[in-house]
Amino acid sequence: MREQIERLIYQKEKSLWKRILLFPLYILSILYGLAIRTRNSLYDINILTSKQLSCPVISIGNITVGGTGKTPMVMTLTNELKRRGINVAILSRGYKGKRSSGDIVSDGKRIFLLPEESGDEAFLMAKELKGIPIIIGKDRYRNGMLAIERFGVRCIVLDDGYQYLRLKRNLDILLIDGYNGFGDHSLFPRGILREPETNIRRAHLIILTKIESPEEFRPLKERILKIHPECRIFHSHYEPIGFVDHKGEIKELNSLKGRKILAFSGIANPDYFFSLLRKCGLEIMSKMVFPDHYIYTVKDLTSIEKEVKKFDYAVTTEKDMVRLSKFRIDHIPIGALKIEMRIWENEEFYKRLMEIF
Repeated sequence: MREQIERLIYQKEKSLWKRILLFPLYILSILYGLAIRTRNSLYDINILTSKQLSCPVISIGNITVGGTGKTPMVMTLTNELKRRGINVAILSRGYKGKRSSGDIVSDGKRIFLLPEESGDEAFLMAKELKGIPIIIGKDRYRNGMLAIERFGVRCIVLDDGYQYLRLKRNLDILLIDGYNGFGDHSLFPRGILREPETNIRRAHLIILTKIESPEEFRPLKERILKIHPECRIFHSHYEPIGFVDHKGEIKELNSLKGRKILAFSGIANPDYFFSLLRKCGLEIMSKMVFPDHYIYTVKDLTSIEKEVKKFDYAVTTEKDMVRLSKFRIDHIPIGALKIEMRIWENEEFYKRLMEIF
């Protein structure tokens, strides 16, 4: 039932009976909206104040619930900053992790926490990013001070930081899913908005994600520019680069081309993930969809193992592979689609970003 409701709130057009079904959530969204507007107003009139770190702070976040590509964007951006000689650290909330008191997930060389302690996103970043410290916890200012003092970083990147107003930032990068946009423009939990869409005015740069061509989604861009006319809109897409097996070894994209597969995931937008698999030439024979950030059980693994026996291979996301790492899966033909986020206007984007240094 929960999964069906989650899929329902993402629908942009809802019939009368669906709106009636969601009416209790509409009441809750009014209360939620009141709380968000009150909090933001307190920051606007300086009753609540933001703290400032001694180095530039870049926030990457969204204004909707679910996957807009924050983790791939954080990884792409921090890798590029590191390549340009800027020592950078990532501050993450550590969503769904058991540790949230300012723990160091990675110092850039070693990983100190398990996936269930750090959360799947923070662990994935720690696994993939070399030379980039990652710290989780609710107090981003304290964690930023820790990163500066212990690792001597020259830049802080906030993962999922758009709503974190307690810390001043030099650049607010807002990601908006090209397909989902603002949903049906309703606030959570009735819709997918984490705050009113007019609050995109806080953003310095906006990136539309999952865009195969910059000419796509003109109505969405027109709506954004109507609200925030002076903001520059960039475009990005996911580029599949291979498949990662349970050992962490990367296989070429064409290694599974034409194979019949089981596709499964526990992410916010599984349909886009399935479309990427088809783009890679895979034939999806069966799908298994779990809730976002789902914690897999032995029973789930048994079901996956039973289903994949009918086909050649099982393919999931890198985040899901992290959550499965606590199980012994070497006997299952399973791998994760490895992707990178690419910005269409890459040169202009980084030219703008480097202006803060």
